[in-house]
Amino acid sequence: MYVDHLTLADFRSYRHVDLGLDAGVVTFVGANGQGKTNLVEAIDYLATLGSHRVSSDLPLVRHGADQATIKARVRAGRGDERALVLEIDIVARRANRARLNRSPLQRPRELLGILRTVVFSPEDLAIVKGDPSARRHFLDSLVATRWPRMAGVRQDYDKVLQQRNSLLKTLSGRGGRTPDPYAEDTLKIWNEQLAALGAEVLSARLDTLAALMPHTSRAYADIAPTNNVATAGYRSSLEPTSSDRAELAAALLAQMDSRHAEEVARGVSLVGPHRDDVELVLGDLPAKGYASHGESWSYALALKLGGFQLLRADGIEPVLILDDVFAELDATRRERLAGGVLGADQVLVTAAVAEDLPAALAGRRYRVAAGEVTEDDD
Repeated sequence: MYVDHLTLADFRSYRHVDLGLDAGVVTFVGANGQGKTNLVEAIDYLATLGSHRVSSDLPLVRHGADQATIKARVRAGRGDERALVLEIDIVARRANRARLNRSPLQRPRELLGILRTVVFSPEDLAIVKGDPSARRHFLDSLVATRWPRMAGVRQDYDKVLQQRNSLLKTLSGRGGRTPDPYAEDTLKIWNEQLAALGAEVLSARLDTLAALMPHTSRAYADIAPTNNVATAGYRSSLEPTSSDRAELAAALLAQMDSRHAEEVARGVSLVGPHRDDVELVLGDLPAKGYASHGESWSYALALKLGGFQLLRADGIEPVLILDDVFAELDATRRERLAGGVLGADQVLVTAAVAEDLPAALAGRRYRVAAGEVTEDDD
């Protein structure tokens, strides 16, 4: 799978961009703040309906414009003439609109699963060094890339969680809310829905983490010149022993019952995958707090490369995006990273300095300066 054409209108810093791309390696070189990351961010947005840099869509619309448009032609693979054209209008403060082969879709979510991406960027260091939310987001993103319907399941889970928290606040008497005589009965309904959706999320996470870590361990051994082995464990109050959804749903309901009084007193849901974590381990020690900066970078990169290899094992050929990562790696890690990605259908790379790019990453190259993108013929 690869993108062979990208068009942007009023996206980020660009009034208009029209680019031809190739399979294999494509690099965008330019100083910081010139707009190179905006190009790969747009491609990733079509795959995920979200940005790896910001949490809302508003910054994606060029200042002064009412909407931004991303359009890309996606090929099924090298030598395969089949193509689909994906488009989305990101509308400021209104619902976005999507099209497939120029035909309007009822919901942008229908684009999910057509284009798959794996992105590694400087922000991904938070997967290793940051809060549990960063590790949950990483795992959920990989789950949704494997099984696009899970993006909707996670959204539904978050909606039910919000409703349940609101009801718990009512039961706790917080915020001066009027007591609802039927609140306890309503809570049972939300409990069942949260348990069912939470079991789906948790099952998909457990299966994905178990499948991911062998790939990640190999990627870390290839990238980092060390004897430490990268491993991981899932941390949940349930202490799950299997990924069976029925068992997980029953366990979630049981914990909600046992912690009912505590949840009401605090006015918040204390049970569910929204409170879980992934413990990343190097050797015998947790990576967070013990790994050096270089080890943390290598682990974060290994997780992304592990995800890339897992998707390929699933029969998915994602576009691999390396956004400004080579400046943080030493020469050895750069060469090892380059050697590990050359088999991808398409690798999109951004770099501030061309000298940071390993020689193995030869391919089509663009220069980006002051919002202008020009092909480098050198």
